[in-house]
Amino acid sequence: MYNKVIHYLSAKHLAVWVVFVLDLFWVAFSYFLATALRFNFDLVKITIPQIWSDIAITTIIYGCFFYFLRSYKGVVRHSSILDLQRLIIAALYSSGVLIVANIILFSFFNYSGFFLLPKSILIIQFLLASFFMSSFRLIVKSVYASFINSYSLLKKRVMIYGAGSAGLITKNTLSQNSHRLTVYGFIDDNPSTAGKRLEGLPIMTTSKFMDKEFVEKNNIGEVIISLADVRMSNKRKVIEFCLENKIDIKEVPPYHKWIGGELSSKQIRPVRIEDLLDRGVIDLDNININNELKGKSIFVTGGAGSIGSEIVRQCLYYDIKRVIAIDQGESALHELSIELNNSKSDKDKFELIIGDITNKSKMKKLFQEYRPDIVFHAAAYKHVPLMEMNPSEAVTNNVFGTNLMANLSVDFGVKKFVLVSTDKAVNPTNVMGASKRAAEHCVQSWNAIQNTCSFIITRFGNVLGSNGSVIPLFKEQIERGGPITVTHKEVTRYFMTIPEACNLVLEAGSMGKGGEIFVFDMGEAIKIYDLAVKMIRLSGLTLDKDIEIKVTGLRPGEKLFEELLAVNENTIHTHHEKILKAQLANVNVDSVKKSLLELESAIKEGSEMNIVYALKNMVPEFKSQNSKFELLDRTNEALAS
Repeated sequence: MYNKVIHYLSAKHLAVWVVFVLDLFWVAFSYFLATALRFNFDLVKITIPQIWSDIAITTIIYGCFFYFLRSYKGVVRHSSILDLQRLIIAALYSSGVLIVANIILFSFFNYSGFFLLPKSILIIQFLLASFFMSSFRLIVKSVYASFINSYSLLKKRVMIYGAGSAGLITKNTLSQNSHRLTVYGFIDDNPSTAGKRLEGLPIMTTSKFMDKEFVEKNNIGEVIISLADVRMSNKRKVIEFCLENKIDIKEVPPYHKWIGGELSSKQIRPVRIEDLLDRGVIDLDNININNELKGKSIFVTGGAGSIGSEIVRQCLYYDIKRVIAIDQGESALHELSIELNNSKSDKDKFELIIGDITNKSKMKKLFQEYRPDIVFHAAAYKHVPLMEMNPSEAVTNNVFGTNLMANLSVDFGVKKFVLVSTDKAVNPTNVMGASKRAAEHCVQSWNAIQNTCSFIITRFGNVLGSNGSVIPLFKEQIERGGPITVTHKEVTRYFMTIPEACNLVLEAGSMGKGGEIFVFDMGEAIKIYDLAVKMIRLSGLTLDKDIEIKVTGLRPGEKLFEELLAVNENTIHTHHEKILKAQLANVNVDSVKKSLLELESAIKEGSEMNIVYALKNMVPEFKSQNSKFELLDRTNEALAS
């Protein structure tokens, strides 16, 4: 109610015409005061008709410049430095014109009549008028802010993380546009700023802020991160502290996303779970990748998917000849087409093609037409429960589709073939993971029997925000009011951002010579249950009060912990700190060929049990969990004994 009254009064009684008239009043008053100062307040020396005519002349001249420069148009209660600058420029022009006119009249026309204005009075008038008009605006702004801050019913104290220019802009934006918040102070990791004040507000270190007693005593209800390049470890600490103490945590978008180059309070968004799990900035200016991709024609299968589309985007950043995205998903490919056509990318450097990687004639035609130098094979069925129910599709797409693309790469002179694999291929417990491990066998086999194409495997865990991943699912469940479904309290997974994963795929592809399995450093495994709890808190909700977490039990083929390396695999370091190389035993080419024939025969028969049985023969470490195919493991164990 108070906010509405203040808004009404300021809009009604400080309309632009009122401001214009008040500015003219300050000009007239300033001339009178300047004249009094000029004569040391000896008012007997002031001629009334003379001063009235002088006031009229100066007021008219000032009024003309105010009108043409629109200095009175700014919203007084939100006056900025630019508004004051425009006002002073108008006053300076007015004073300058008056002084020049008087010099011309006196020097060239020897005029000393009734309308000649003393230069000293004009200068004093300019200084006084600028002071009065600026002070008027600043006083109105201060009074308005005081009323708003004093009477806002939902006032919340805010700390701004970052005491630099971005923090100051954030503070001013909140002061002008957000009437339910009051900035209490700043947090900054720079020790040289600790203990100082910025616009009268205290600056403190991260450690001093993260004191529960301080937060409770000062009623801190929100933290806004204004720094774009804040150290990730410190950012996580602040976010974790805020979540534990039920403090809202928000973030200012990067400068390039500000509307019209100006920050709006509406753009300050809540921190996302991706920000909490973020692993740092991705450097696209990579000389190794550029040397590898420069002037090359590139195939990206699964090019409309989460990984494939990002590989396409990053390839377009470099000086490539052309990138061809192949995908059988019509809608996803259409969305990518709209995005790329609206971007600054060269339209001649990308092409999007609908195609199924298991369609031999279609794929052969594409290889013949485009003659790719490099193939990034990201096409795969990846959803564990669905593939457990459809093993024939998993094997057809993930195994035979990969084998076909590898075969065509050899036939058509591809220089490098990079397979995008998964941590679920290590000691697989489900059909999807086993099919990806079988695909790795195929790629290793092709690398062993020829020396024209280098076959490289990249292996990593889950990516944040990918299609069908856990975070979009949790967001959707929270928006519906819950419950959030978690299969087991102890389930852990590795996470990586999509840009980082794709950047490492390109880097691994550039360093690979053939036959390697590159394993990405995924950091620490994260409990899915803890992830759900943090997402609830980031949404401003309370666990079990606003929304609950329901444990549903492990799904068919799902395991508690993912692994990046099999038991008998070791790794060695590479020149890249986040890429390791697995040391593996040589693949048995004849065994792979035999297994592929068995799989092909089983698919023709159509028996799910026979398909999975053949897959287990090809991938001996494949042991089913929570699945009907566990029967095959028990049968094999019985036969072995």
